[in-house]
Amino acid sequence: MSKKVLKIGIPKGSLQEATVRLFDKAGYKIKISSRSYFPDIDDDEIEVILFRAQEMSRYVEDGIIDCGITGNDWIEENSSDVKKVAELVYAKQSMKPVKWVLAVLKGSSIKGVKDLKGKKVATELVNVTKRFLRKKNVKAEVEFSWGATEVKPKMGIDAIVEVTETGNSLRANDLKIVETVCESTTRFIANKKAWRDAWKKEKIERITLLLRGAILAEGKVGLKMNARKVDVKKIIKILPAIKTPTVSMLFDEKWVDIETVIDEETLKKLIPRLRKAGAEGFIEYPLNKVIY
Repeated sequence: MSKKVLKIGIPKGSLQEATVRLFDKAGYKIKISSRSYFPDIDDDEIEVILFRAQEMSRYVEDGIIDCGITGNDWIEENSSDVKKVAELVYAKQSMKPVKWVLAVLKGSSIKGVKDLKGKKVATELVNVTKRFLRKKNVKAEVEFSWGATEVKPKMGIDAIVEVTETGNSLRANDLKIVETVCESTTRFIANKKAWRDAWKKEKIERITLLLRGAILAEGKVGLKMNARKVDVKKIIKILPAIKTPTVSMLFDEKWVDIETVIDEETLKKLIPRLRKAGAEGFIEYPLNKVIY
């Protein structure tokens, strides 16, 4: 009897490093060789293959791989008929959605999408852009951009539709954002036939549970502290906990241990307030996953 294996696609390129790091926090160690499209993973029931995010949904739809990770923008661009298993909100530089924006050179007479009538737009996201323009009742020429899209307006193109997280690259190329075409988040998708396979479905659900737990843990830490029982209520009122804090009795019955999960960025302001309210013995620890 042949061993059951789940074929999963990891996006090669801008999302690659962030995805490998996310899998690591989820408990899966992926090692990528610079010369191979078949990374190693510490799970003999998984086979990892690298594909460009732009192509991932087509390979999943066609059953070349069972499942994969790609942006919802590329699923829509390819009109792929796949099972969207989970939304994984992370990107190359942040844990936020990315935006595809309509941008023009600073000083351009184009102030809005209506000004694109009869103009030329360059983008890699051709089909989504065409649908956006049709929805706005604007007739413009949309051409595929093979790369370096940000420099196209300086070469005579009227406008571009480009993906951005921070807008820094656009500003560096003297571009201004006119309008947002769409927002996109990363998705874990599955081939519909594979999703009907009980073993593969369960394996996918296990993986996505851990990945979502790793994402939820981003930017958060665990915090433990001791406090007198008489101070517990006022301490808990200060804590911006995701869930109700855990309160455990200590050997000395007058004292308790309080444990919670909070945003790391709040600690510098929070701990002095907690200390003033009577808490002490603080222990801060990193988190890999938060699963409810």
